[in-house]
Amino acid sequence: MKVLSMIQPWASLFVLREAQYETRSWKTNYRGPLSIHTSKKIDKAVCNHRAVQSLLAKHGYTVQDLPTGQIIAVCQLKECLKVMENHQTWAVLEDGRQVSGNDYFLGGYPEGGYVWVVEGMRMLDHFIPAKGKLGLWEHDV
Repeated sequence: MKVLSMIQPWASLFVLREAQYETRSWKTNYRGPLSIHTSKKIDKAVCNHRAVQSLLAKHGYTVQDLPTGQIIAVCQLKECLKVMENHQTWAVLEDGRQVSGNDYFLGGYPEGGYVWVVEGMRMLDHFIPAKGKLGLWEHDV
């Protein structure tokens, strides 16, 4: 299965659906099953933000117990859309949809960047230890 590695807390916030989209500087033509992997790196500066702490706490997480180095969820990658406009608090994607609120706050939306749209996010009952890689990579899930 294709796997995408993400830094914490972004990975957990995405899997917990606090962020509807994953944003990347690169696009993929791949569509289909996708696993979400948490890298061993934690963005501590982001984790110190009160809003991020509050979003994690809604789901019983703290910075100290975020899973790292594990595949934690599976979903279906449906679309990869280009960011056409960024208005500093909201963005417009190539299909015309607008991104705002937590989705905007929890992503990076530079013009020319990409938004990955997924469906059917499901956290695994048992996380799978794995060493992450850049880009999309393969792992038996």
